[in-house]
Amino acid sequence: MTRKPLRPRRLIIDPDTVYMWTVLHKHSGEQGRWRDCRTVLSLRREGTTPRLNIVFRPGGGWIIADGYYESGSVGDSERNWLNLHEPGVIRRFADQVTARGLMPSRPGTAEIDGWPLFVAITGSRVGGA
Repeated sequence: MTRKPLRPRRLIIDPDTVYMWTVLHKHSGEQGRWRDCRTVLSLRREGTTPRLNIVFRPGGGWIIADGYYESGSVGDSERNWLNLHEPGVIRRFADQVTARGLMPSRPGTAEIDGWPLFVAITGSRVGGA
């Protein structure tokens, strides 16, 4: 049975902490003239509406899947890679978000740059981090 790609997945941290998450690749513009290419990891606590979009944009040594790499992969020029379709990787991001108090508490969507979290998880030194 195949999973529907846009359907949120559950990540159970403990009985009282469950996250819903999705990974999307987004562009602006039109076919052949895409702009603002980005990979977005969306997290929210189950049963709540506040959402955190963790956004990865390419450039300056940062790499995202764009047809040449495995879908949902984000990495750096030092060959550090994370696959955002793996629950264990999402757990590491959820832990970072929790430790830093980044999860929004009000309805709506907050957006943050994902690369500082990537650095914390992988130890990357790209981009002056």
